[in-house]
Parts: sequence; C-alpha cells; structure tokens
Amino acid sequence: AFDRVYTANQNCGHAYPTFLAVLWCAGLLCSQAPAAFAGLMYLFVRQKYFVGYLGERTQSTPGYLFGKRIVLFLFLMSVAGILNYYLVFFFGSDFEMYIKTITSAISPLLLIP
Repeated sequence: AFDRVYTANQNCGHAYPTFLAVLWCAGLLCSQAPAAFAGLMYLFVRQKYFVGYLGERTQSTPGYLFGKRIVLFLFLMSVAGILNYYLVFFFGSDFEMYIKTITSAISPLLLIP
C-alpha cells in the first residue's frame, strides 16, 4: 500500500508543473473564467486519480485520462491566446471576443466523463 501511495504522489507531483504552466498561460492570454473552472476541475480529477490509484490500477485510468483532457483544453486555450496576440500585432485583427465566447461555451463540456 505504501508503494502505491508513493507512486501516486510522485505521478501527481510530476504532472503539477505542466498544469500550472498551461493554467497560467490560458488565464493570462485567453480567458480567466474558463481557465479557473478547468483548474478546479483538474484538482478534483487528480484527487480522483490519487484515490483510484490506491485501489485497483484500472480505477485510476478514468482520472488520468480526464486530467489529460483538461490539460489539453488549457493548452489549446493558451495557443488560441498566443495566435490572437500575433494576429493583433501583425494584422490588427482582434478575435478575443470570439475566443472568450468559444472557451466559455466549451468549458462546461469538461464535466462530461
């Protein structure tokens, strides 16, 4: 049991810096509300992963996959924010309102397992 707790703790610790980086970039460059919602969801999912890891190994898989999906969402938000910055810088086209509307509409879909 100790080895499982230790391994789950190490897995969560290794994934945390990546999560913080994409959360910060998504909130700063795209939209704060969907990024904060995804961040809270990620924390709950990691708790589910940790608890699932203490049982059978297959119980941790849904939490792991769900967490990867949330990190992907945050990464795509960051990329959209960076692309919008360069579009404004080079062409003068600002799509910030469209990006915020799309991310606000998509963020509740993160609740679907």
